[in-house]
Amino acid sequence: MSNADPHPAAGPAGALVDEVVHGLEDELVGLRRDLHAHPELSWRELRTTSLVAARITQAGWRVTELPRTGLVAEIGTDGPIVALRADLDALPVPDLTGDPWASSVEGVTHACGHDVHTAALVGAAVALGRVHEQGLLPGRVRLLFQPAEEVMPGGALSLIELGALDDVDRIFGLHCDPTLDVGSVGLREGPITGAADHLDVTLSGSGGHTSRPHLTEDLTFALGKVITELPAILSRRLDPRSGVSVVWGVVRAGSAHNVIPATGRVGGTVRMLDAVAWSEAEKLVPLLVEQIVAPYGVHAQVDYQRGVPPVVNDIGSISLLAGAVERVLGPGGHVPTQQSLGGEDFGWYLDRVRGAMGRLGTRTPGGPTYDLHQGNLRVDDRAVGIGARVLAQVAASFHGVL
Repeated sequence: MSNADPHPAAGPAGALVDEVVHGLEDELVGLRRDLHAHPELSWRELRTTSLVAARITQAGWRVTELPRTGLVAEIGTDGPIVALRADLDALPVPDLTGDPWASSVEGVTHACGHDVHTAALVGAAVALGRVHEQGLLPGRVRLLFQPAEEVMPGGALSLIELGALDDVDRIFGLHCDPTLDVGSVGLREGPITGAADHLDVTLSGSGGHTSRPHLTEDLTFALGKVITELPAILSRRLDPRSGVSVVWGVVRAGSAHNVIPATGRVGGTVRMLDAVAWSEAEKLVPLLVEQIVAPYGVHAQVDYQRGVPPVVNDIGSISLLAGAVERVLGPGGHVPTQQSLGGEDFGWYLDRVRGAMGRLGTRTPGGPTYDLHQGNLRVDDRAVGIGARVLAQVAASFHGVL
């Protein structure tokens, strides 16, 4: 935790945010643990949506539940709109923590910290509700509790189609970072995540006996060529500065040692650091796969699913977020962070409006470093209140009331 004293709030709204969130700490930690114990997969976040809707309605927000899952809420009647976003869904990963609040759903857990994101935004909502109630919020704030961030295409596109960004001037969000100590927030101008797509390649042939590969199509050999050669060729056909990365997660072919299978499949992700290469990859990958397998006589079916663009933080928005972090954690509270190849559908929002995403530290100082999307992920619960205060402060500062 940062040893620096938090900056004193520059006005009554900032002081009120601190007071309200401080009083909510136990409730917010309890909410986060409850969500962790009852995780819901993408597009199934019914219980989570219901809990959030009830609590922020109580705090004075106008709530609109979305057709499937998730909700949008708004407060205020006039002025520019600043939006705050949290994602709701869990992952199909078993919980390995053994904590008292470990997942009660077999094979599903919040391994990416969305339980923290959701609880923090609920805390920000309650604080901003009080700010509005006291007449200290001369603008509008919109909350996006988004479903289905963990699938492609993500829930962000659905919310955009439903009008969630209509009239929004800026949007902000936080994402858990288990490599940063609690009490710090990682910030970066420009791109902070990468573009990410899903790729499935299915090969088919006549199949045959492994003693006679010359009389059939050696599908397994061709599949191996796709696995090794596509990443290599793509790195030579796209600008190397784009940092293109093809990594396979699924390989399936055959069931017997002496049988050349008639079908096989390989699946993985295609990631890169910039949007220009991202726009080229979708057309280039199927062409390269066809060229790779052509000498072996097999047929290739390529399913290339475009996922998310990079999250590109606007300079002005990062400045606002940095100011909010300093008011909460002091001048040492925000630290530089690097661009990653991880995908985040928050990038779709920033493709349309200005905004920024920061990385919320969740590691207990001196404790182990965990990784996202792993069943042993643990977070320091103090991150929930910090996230709530930062989100509320950045919304209030956008409206110039701090």
